[in-house]
Amino acid sequence: MQKTGETELVMSRVVARFQDGNVVKGLTMDFRPYEDRFHIVEIGAEPREIQVSELKGVFFVKDLEGDLGHAKSNIFDPADLTPGRKIRVLFKDGEVLMGYTPDFLSTRPGFFVLPADLRSNADRCYINAAATERISLIGTV
Repeated sequence: MQKTGETELVMSRVVARFQDGNVVKGLTMDFRPYEDRFHIVEIGAEPREIQVSELKGVFFVKDLEGDLGHAKSNIFDPADLTPGRKIRVLFKDGEVLMGYTPDFLSTRPGFFVLPADLRSNADRCYINAAATERISLIGTV
């Protein structure tokens, strides 16, 4: 963390997945769900401005490399006590993400999902609603 005056800046590891299939991995300090752009610093590069409207989602990850041996799962663990409503997101490219959402409202341009897969490299995902085909709330927890 860095401090600027009274404000703490938190560096987050992110993977930005674009609707066209491109991917950018790096660090961000300025992602805000209510802003239309933010910056990612890729290793050894200058900050790159990212337009949220071009994204499928922003994935806040534990590790930028991920675990290539991990098979993604969309199964809810009955012992999982993650707060929020269960949600199923079908993206326009056919990918399905299931998890818990603390803040989904159909009137917002995006929302957060905590993956159902407890072994996922992603801690949380910000989903661009415009990149989705269908969003289904499964129930409440």
